[in-house]
Amino acid sequence: MNLPAPLCRLAHVAAILSLAALSLVPVPAAAQAPAAGSSAPAEAIAPAAPDAGLAAALFQLPPERQSTVARQEAPVPGWRVEADGEPLGLIGSTWELANSTGYSGRPLDVLVAVAPDGRVAGARLMRHAEPVLTLGISDADIAAYVDGFRGYDTNQSGEGAEGLPDVISRATVSTGVIRDGILRTARILGTAQGEGGVIDRVAYAPADWAALESMGALSHARASMADAAQAFAGARQVPTHSDKPFLEFWTGIIDTPTAGRNLLGQQPFNAVAGARASGEALLAIFSRGATGHRGTGWKRAGTFERIAVTQGEVTLTPTAEGYTQVNRIAAEGAPSFTERSVFRIDADPERGGIDLTQPFTVTVTTTRPAADGGTLSLPLSAQVSVPEAFRLAPPVPEIPLWQQFWQAKKPQIAVVGAMLGVLGLILFGQEWLVRRAGLWRQVRLVYLFVTLVVLGWGLNAQLSIVQVVAFLHALLSGFRWETFLVAPLIFVLWSAVALGMLFWGRGVFCGWLCPFGALQELTNAAAQRLGVRQIAVPQALHERLWVIKYTLFVAIVALSFYSMERSLVLAEAEPFKTAISMYFLRPWPFVLYALALLGAGLFIERFFCRYVCPLGAGLAIPAKLKVFDWLKRRPQCGRECRLCETKCPMGAIDPLGRINPNECVLCLRCQTIMDDENTCPVLKRRARGAGGGGFRAPPIPTAPATGPVPPPLEPTQVPAGAHAGAAAPGSDQPPAFRSQQVTS
Repeated sequence: MNLPAPLCRLAHVAAILSLAALSLVPVPAAAQAPAAGSSAPAEAIAPAAPDAGLAAALFQLPPERQSTVARQEAPVPGWRVEADGEPLGLIGSTWELANSTGYSGRPLDVLVAVAPDGRVAGARLMRHAEPVLTLGISDADIAAYVDGFRGYDTNQSGEGAEGLPDVISRATVSTGVIRDGILRTARILGTAQGEGGVIDRVAYAPADWAALESMGALSHARASMADAAQAFAGARQVPTHSDKPFLEFWTGIIDTPTAGRNLLGQQPFNAVAGARASGEALLAIFSRGATGHRGTGWKRAGTFERIAVTQGEVTLTPTAEGYTQVNRIAAEGAPSFTERSVFRIDADPERGGIDLTQPFTVTVTTTRPAADGGTLSLPLSAQVSVPEAFRLAPPVPEIPLWQQFWQAKKPQIAVVGAMLGVLGLILFGQEWLVRRAGLWRQVRLVYLFVTLVVLGWGLNAQLSIVQVVAFLHALLSGFRWETFLVAPLIFVLWSAVALGMLFWGRGVFCGWLCPFGALQELTNAAAQRLGVRQIAVPQALHERLWVIKYTLFVAIVALSFYSMERSLVLAEAEPFKTAISMYFLRPWPFVLYALALLGAGLFIERFFCRYVCPLGAGLAIPAKLKVFDWLKRRPQCGRECRLCETKCPMGAIDPLGRINPNECVLCLRCQTIMDDENTCPVLKRRARGAGGGGFRAPPIPTAPATGPVPPPLEPTQVPAGAHAGAAAPGSDQPPAFRSQQVTS
């Protein structure tokens, strides 16, 4: 069938502009990746690796200094960077350390450099497949945002952290995901280089022996000669009864300079602390009396069998390798001791050490041979706890990124919730509303205006085929709710659309919640008010043009498994980003393409929704699974009257009067026509037959979903011209549609 001349010219212009817009879009070099790599499983993608030049740039080295980069696997995977023998810090990959996945469902890799003091030295975005970053934000914007983390102190945590750059307003979700990955990776690298643990190894305050005891830095235990005589009563040599100490010792963790430096002195403490490895703590034991805490067997065995450090099921025995002898006690007022020792003990609970946040026991056991040949023992124990004054303040629990977004978007979520509530009232009360055609028209135009201005341009909550692609990839490559929860408004809308599709089909979104769809319908309404003549697309051509949007949907999804970047370029067939998210502030090919679609919509209502929209095609696929079918039809529809068919904005009603659920956007226009006795020809004829006395349409009862095919029409049954574009009698019928016919 030949296309009318105006429509033919319009179709040619739209096709040329769409191809020009898609072909002229440059993909930023930073976002490009080998096509083969794009289809590889996420686990097989290696993290980006820095070279010496990149390391120098991240740490801002002057040109005269040369850096060296060496890969390490412990304590965390990454790269250690040095310059002239001086350690500069660590570089880590967010993909390797934090498993950062973008909103597109693909790896998002940023190399983060962290200095030994825990500050971020620099960051560089190496790989991403984020749709907004690829086609909406410039490389300079991305680089400036990532570089804004330079100088951030990873020792900060919680909501009050300072030094973080603001997210980019047009890419809130994607830049928020980048921020989350950088912070997680930076803290891992900072902890790996720092002292870590729970002890404050920086603070120092002068203190004498008495002050240290009052702080709880040292625990005390004493056994007198009388206690020893009682314990060793059966020994070969029984100690003499007296009040003098048989064994008296003081013990405690002295990692904090307030304890260690005051007890040992500056230089000895530096020497002991410098030998301590990561995950170790310094345990001091000072003793006096008739016997000591060390004994003599340790020189042969290599372990101090007299000493046991216990905490629950954990028992540690100090080794000769971790032992340091102390020559003198520097603290004023300290007692005189016969033995002074510092031991390095394991304080990492994950590898079998003690937990310094909990009390533990130090036991020194003295033994003597019994007269009958056995062994007698005298255990002496002291309970040790690290004082609160010597502990680091526990970090403020950091709120997950998605929760931060939800808290920040509470007012916007409330607005979207209110809109969804109103829409629910409209759809559940549609039978009452459609009986009042004037009110329905006002309600619909106002709601579409709010959808465009508030939901679209105000809240930037435009759903897109890109989100469908991201969801599919997330299902195949490791689904995480956090990936989608970082966009609260999009998450709420998709949840409502999914539920609405179950009840009513695709029309919940396409007919009421799509900002670009609202823009099309509002501009077409204005055009009709101005007298712009509408073009009626012949039914046969109308149905064949549906192939465009379904082909686009399949192509975008399929291409994403080969190359996400190319798929995102093809997804620019949606003008949503141009017209809604970026307010037409884009390069001219994008703007021209969006205006061409809107221009076509002035003559063919919802032109883009009918023939081009890939998201609408994707939502139409499960449309027949809906639970409710509340759109009513009469047996006369398509046989005696085809007014609803000509008025449908989507062309979703076929010449036989049946509604195609794949195309219906639930605008309710056909329902208002059926219930308006001043518009519906069937009701008009009934009113004339009843004498014109105030006839009012009764409720239309629901009938089975399928009905008999009506007989061919007689020319005298319908007004002249009502069959324009309809299938001729005897021609092939259009595809079967789900419909609902009623009798009245």
